[in-house]
Amino acid sequence: MTSSALELSHAFLLLYNGAVSKAQLNTTASPQAPENRSAMSSSQAPRVILATLLALLSSLAIAASAQTEPASYDPCRGADVGGECHSVPRALRLKLIAIPATLLASMAGVCLPLVSRSVPALRPDGNLFVVVKAFASGVILGTGYMHVLPDSFSDLTSPCLPQRPWAEFPFTTFVAMLAAVFTLMVDSLMLTLHSRAKGKGSAAVAHHGQHGYDRDSPPRGHGHLLPADMTEAAVTTTAEGVETGRTTQLHRNRVIVQVLELGIVVHSVVIGLGLGASQNVCTIRPLVAALCFHQLFEGMGLGGCILQAEYGARMRSTLAFFFSTTTPFGIALGLALTKVYSDSSPTALIVVGLLNAASAGLLHYMALVDLLAADFMGPKLQGSVRLQLLSFLAVLLGAGGMSVMAKWA
Repeated sequence: MTSSALELSHAFLLLYNGAVSKAQLNTTASPQAPENRSAMSSSQAPRVILATLLALLSSLAIAASAQTEPASYDPCRGADVGGECHSVPRALRLKLIAIPATLLASMAGVCLPLVSRSVPALRPDGNLFVVVKAFASGVILGTGYMHVLPDSFSDLTSPCLPQRPWAEFPFTTFVAMLAAVFTLMVDSLMLTLHSRAKGKGSAAVAHHGQHGYDRDSPPRGHGHLLPADMTEAAVTTTAEGVETGRTTQLHRNRVIVQVLELGIVVHSVVIGLGLGASQNVCTIRPLVAALCFHQLFEGMGLGGCILQAEYGARMRSTLAFFFSTTTPFGIALGLALTKVYSDSSPTALIVVGLLNAASAGLLHYMALVDLLAADFMGPKLQGSVRLQLLSFLAVLLGAGGMSVMAKWA
């Protein structure tokens, strides 16, 4: 009960006591005639009745407040056990529904682009695939900015953590920045190592071909190449350049897939763990529906990247399996640790907050640099203004959809 209500109730009681005391003093004062005493008591009767009614109302207010308002609730001790939203059997039933639901949604999302080769309009070289990929990239971008990053801010600025150092330094943005720079470093180093290995291989082939030519070919006049030789050399050089560029882009696509899957897997395990450990039915019910849509669209983005990486069937199956099972695994793990794990404990807040911050920085870099910037600055979109506008609209729709779902998940 609030302090203002208590003060009002005390005022009513004081007024009641004062009115009764005054009536008693007036009746026990100097003796008067019977008719005067009866007239005085009749004039004081409404005042006494009014004071009695006020006292009854204040008593009812105190009783109602004591019944409806709980005792002092400390959010750092976990969820409130009382209330209609807290139900262990109903929460368990929803969690058991969430495990196969998120599994099916994840499998559908990641496998949809992988089976699109049978549909001519959805092939990687088609315009529709570019628009769908832009939509999926917007989903990944919205996931990082609207889901993962706010969760990290909420965890690392929780009042359950000590004021020093967590309230004195923006750890979320600092870790996200380091994760983005680390992702850039990995991306750059992997491409550099691949280019050096490819360069050494090309140099060895060229050196071998030169020796073979000097040994087996007849000598040319004045040491000059004939026009036919020059044409053949130009065609060979052009073909090697195209093949080298294609191989480099393919390797880059594979690096993108591996790093992107790492960030998505970390986020999926964390959000599944939180859902599995919760006992709040009012939170779990909308979260399951939002999480299914989240996994569906995020899987589409990852599936499109896997398709462009041109992996074999075994590697595709492995990547799809890990993405599809991480969220159900997180839910099952949270369900097993319900009595031990508390999402409001300082250790859980720090670990989950730092993981979310790193995942957010990774997803931001991958969505903006490796997915959106690479496509929009590429020759296909640069050659068509209409396709660019459609892709921009798809990005806004994907990011906007994830922003709307941030209300529940």
